[in-house]
Parts: sequence; structure tokens; C-alpha cells
Amino acid sequence: MLATALGSPAPFGQSQFAFMRGNAFEAKVKADGGTELLRLMYERLGGSPAPAGDVSTPDLSAAGPEGRAARTALALREATAAGGWALLDHPMLALEVAGSPAYLEPDAVVVHPDGRWTVVEIKSFPMIDASADAAKVGAAARQAAVYVLALERVAAVTEGAEVGHRVLLVCPKDFSNLPTASVVDVRKQRAVTRRQLTRLTRIEDIADALPEGTTFDPACSPQELESAVSSVTAAYAPECLAACELAFHCRARSRAQGAVATLGRSVRGELGGLTTVAGVLAAAAGKEGDPADPTVAALRRAADLRADALESAAALRAQAPEGVAACR
Repeated sequence: MLATALGSPAPFGQSQFAFMRGNAFEAKVKADGGTELLRLMYERLGGSPAPAGDVSTPDLSAAGPEGRAARTALALREATAAGGWALLDHPMLALEVAGSPAYLEPDAVVVHPDGRWTVVEIKSFPMIDASADAAKVGAAARQAAVYVLALERVAAVTEGAEVGHRVLLVCPKDFSNLPTASVVDVRKQRAVTRRQLTRLTRIEDIADALPEGTTFDPACSPQELESAVSSVTAAYAPECLAACELAFHCRARSRAQGAVATLGRSVRGELGGLTTVAGVLAAAAGKEGDPADPTVAALRRAADLRADALESAAALRAQAPEGVAACR
């Protein structure tokens, strides 16, 4: 809503067809009390198979996300104490992010008889010949790692509970609608996410740094919202376009400032202390920058090579016959 009020709406979201297809596939995986899901789990993770019809599916309904999170924690503790199989469909988990609770909803969590909890991610992208798109699998692993972190908070106060670091990724098999699964180890993603969470600035600290009276109410005028958003430092990168609704607005600001970060974090990292496109061009032209700086020296060398290449190309065109030159 804020992005729309600023005049830079972000066209996020799946198509209606993809949304319906994903829901239908998830319902198929969880049908009959999760029989197929637990079969895939036994097939991929081993252990004792779940007896048919002997799987608990607790009711997780409650008022509001806080109530649902509390109901989920209770269901996890009860299922662990019972020592049987349990399938929690769309549980609600809470995780502290920058000092405030964030509520997360994994596709499913399975409680094993030995007290182990396994996160299940159900995706609609296919596994072709037992292999899926690496970028999509990586995104699913990062998403599941956040769920694992949230579950660990509940497991810490639940006797006999342990959160598995291997999650079950369920996808359509080849070009069919039949489910297949793969086990993904998320220890690396979990460690990275935990480190990132500890480094986040607390929301209270961000709010204290804002000018008094700052508001982000979408009902305000675009001018007021522009001023409010501009009071918060933004670190735009092209990757933001896939995750943040304000990415288009921040991209416009970044381009207006001529920031090299607009070209990507890798480019920004290579250019060191040069933070603007104008500064990079000036350094390459020899108008600014310390010649002893390796970045400045590399830019000037690249500019010289480009100039030599253009000069050679112009000389070749001048020497070519008239008809050939015209074709070129």
C-alpha cells in the first residue's frame, strides 16, 4: 500500500493459475491425513514408517497470529509428549526480528515418535530427473532455514524435542502432478540467517533516529510520504526487486543519485570507494581519483584499452573499400 501511495506499485504475486495449481498440488500432498507426505518422508529420511491412519493432525485454529503461534507451540509440545506421529498443517511460528515478533507459516511440520521435528516445504516447481532448478531450491532452503530457527525457540522449552536440520522439499515429479521429494540440509542457511538476525538494527533504534512526527500512513499525501521514506537510509540493490514492495521507489532514488549500487552489489564491491557513476567516469577519464588506488588504475587502464579498440576499429573502417564499409 505504501509503494502504491508513493506512485511506485510493485507488481508482485503469482498469477491466478499458478496460485490455484500450487494449492491443488499441496492439497494432493496432504490428502488422507498426509499419507503420501509421510511416505515420502520415510522414503527420503528413513526411520520407522508411520502407521496408516495413526497420525495426529491437531487443530491449530486460534484468534490472530499470536494466538495461532501459542496454539502451535502447545500442539508441538503435546505431540512430542505423546511419542507418536503428528502432522501440523500450516502451523504459525514466531521469530524475533530486530526486536519485534515476526509470524511465519511453513507448509507443514512433522513430529516424529522420537521427538524430532521436520520442516516440510511444498513447492509447485518441478523436479525433473530428480533435480530441480538450483536457484529455486536455494530460495526454498533459505526460507526453510528461517522456519527451523523459529522452531528451535519452541524446542528449547519442550522436553525431548529436537529440530531436524534436514528439511523435506516436495515438488511435482517431472511434468506430472505426482509428488516427489528431496532432502535439503539447511545448516549453512540457518547459520547465515542467525548471524544476519543478530546484526539487524532494532526497530526502536530506527524509530528513535527518525524526525519527530514522521509517519508512514498511506493515507498521507505523496509529498509527506516521500519525505518520510527519504528519512530512512535505503541500500538498494537489483536483488530487492524480487522481495521488497518499495524496490521500484528505491531504484528510482538510487538512479537519480547516480549510485553504482544500482548496477549490483558485485559491481559496488569492485569499485571500492567510488560510489557514484559520475565519480567512476571521472576516475576513468583521469579527472579525479588517486592514480595509486588500484581501482582507479584499473579503470584508467580499461578506458585506455577501450579508446585503443575504438581507434583501431575506426582505422579499419577507413581502410576498407567503400561497399564493405557501408555494409559494416
